[in-house]
Amino acid sequence: MLSIKQIRQEPELVKSGILAKGENNLIDDVLRIDAEYRSQLTKLNELRTERNRASEAIGTAKRQGKDASTAITAMQSVASEIKVLEEEASNNQKILEQTLLRIPNIPHASVPVGKDETHNVIVREWGNSPTYDFTPKDHMTLGEELSLFDFLRGAKISGSGFPLYLGRGAKLERALINYMLDYHVENYGFTEVFPPFAARYESMQTTGQLPKFAEDMYHIKDDDLYLIPTAEVPVTNIHRDEILSEDDLPKYYAAYSACFRREAGSYGKDTRGFLRLHQFNKVELVKFVKPENSYEELESLTLQAESILQSLGLKYRTVELCTGDLSFSAAKCYDLEVWAPGEQKWLEVSSCSNFEDFQARRGNIRYRRSIDKKVELLHTLNGSGLATPRLLVALLETYQTNEGKIIIPKPLQPYFGGEIID
Repeated sequence: MLSIKQIRQEPELVKSGILAKGENNLIDDVLRIDAEYRSQLTKLNELRTERNRASEAIGTAKRQGKDASTAITAMQSVASEIKVLEEEASNNQKILEQTLLRIPNIPHASVPVGKDETHNVIVREWGNSPTYDFTPKDHMTLGEELSLFDFLRGAKISGSGFPLYLGRGAKLERALINYMLDYHVENYGFTEVFPPFAARYESMQTTGQLPKFAEDMYHIKDDDLYLIPTAEVPVTNIHRDEILSEDDLPKYYAAYSACFRREAGSYGKDTRGFLRLHQFNKVELVKFVKPENSYEELESLTLQAESILQSLGLKYRTVELCTGDLSFSAAKCYDLEVWAPGEQKWLEVSSCSNFEDFQARRGNIRYRRSIDKKVELLHTLNGSGLATPRLLVALLETYQTNEGKIIIPKPLQPYFGGEIID
């Protein structure tokens, strides 16, 4: 959530940032409601002062044995006016808060300006395209021939977009998850977390999924819980309504979770195989950091996610998102896209984002400075380290042989318990 103080002081800067994101501009509404609300608060203070004077007049009249009826009538009139105005101010406060929750974070000054993904900037590429002396198969063909997964039976059980992993396919999925968790914990000092897969409204609101993206959530009505779209939600909310010590920062968390997304706005997009799912697995990286370090931390977070792809020997590229392709909550973001030779396309496997204090303000996540004991909002970051579906696609397609076998990358072999799938 943006600071109302920033909106008051820099309305044109905020407007231009929202416009660059292609979001609805609600700033004029916010300023109008805020001005009305502050005017009501000023009037309430005046009326409360008037009520106090009337109360004192009543007390004085009674002590002096004089008629206090006029003062009592005046106080009753003021009290009635205060009650009406308090209700109006409370209503305006709620409207203001709900409107602020629908305003996106504004892009950092370094983010390239652009309308959509065609204006994103390729920052770097790593690895070489695999070469074959045969026509490479896509992941669907490989998976069916090797009995790694069964989308038809998955659809029978739950509907389309819910994959069913089988045998060595299930084992490979589990191996990837365990490998990535251990990798981030052992190499970068992340603390492993195994979070709940359902969250309250307040938790979804903290990270920015609600109220704006309610249609993309799986909602359990009877319990008023939401299935999480990413472990970012529960992990970021670990420290909601807390004040951390500066000495405890930065905090790094790595978490596996299943992820659930209705993808209500994805009609017509590529839904073949693992390319777009309603349920998938992901290892998520979340950082709580001091504001002055957050962009340095974003760069390191991105490199940490990239290192998984390098360790598996997969060709990838790092893409800086333009303003029009940024998520609702992000101030800056890098996407990691892995090359899938069977699909002949780049597939996104990670988004690494700096939210600055946007989520921290929504979740009241703060830290106490050591030097002056001042309490401030911290900055939050998160990145996929990594999402497994498209990673699995790239791995199967990259390491296939002309006999239709899959070679398991060396770092993954201890987790999979073998060198090849045949």
